[in-house]
Amino acid sequence: MSAASQYPNPQYPNPQYTGRYADIGKIPMPANFRYAEIFRRGRPRHGEPGVLSTYDAFYIRHPPMDPLRRAKLFAPFDALSGFSGRIAAKEVLYKDRKILTEEEKEELDRRLALICSLAPDTRTARKNRMRIEVTYFSPCEDSESESFGSGRGQYRTAAGFVRKVDTLKRRILIGDENIDLDAVTAIFGNPLLEQAFRDETA
Repeated sequence: MSAASQYPNPQYPNPQYTGRYADIGKIPMPANFRYAEIFRRGRPRHGEPGVLSTYDAFYIRHPPMDPLRRAKLFAPFDALSGFSGRIAAKEVLYKDRKILTEEEKEELDRRLALICSLAPDTRTARKNRMRIEVTYFSPCEDSESESFGSGRGQYRTAAGFVRKVDTLKRRILIGDENIDLDAVTAIFGNPLLEQAFRDETA
């Protein structure tokens, strides 16, 4: 069977599609189709791939667009500005703040007291270079969320060197994060803290 006999219109065979099912879903080409000759040629070739000397003038003046730049042309358009952000806000889970027991409060106070003694100011904190991890409760700040103003929020963890502990303003500065001491629920990650706590409980 010739390639021409596989198409509904053998007068204009498609050189790019051959095989038993090549004509499925294809519309028969009219006998007077004005672009039949161009269609038979297939996709245009501007030269041998990788050989610059074989490229024609059109390819040199209009090289293929980078795939990443081309993908931006077909990126979806966000017609409703901010709508996707509000939908994403609905997917954030907020929870009630856990009430610490008296034992957990005492342990937290001892660790905070030790940190305050090692980082009472910026100079001493920089000298001691005490690295810790702090878990604190952050209330919901998204006004579009149902949890806004309800006291619900998220537990977050900040890790880094203690830069300063301000006992008057009740703030602790870890790295670039300024955390309210009253929001802190756990302090860990430093061997000195763990050793001091074990010595007190031994």
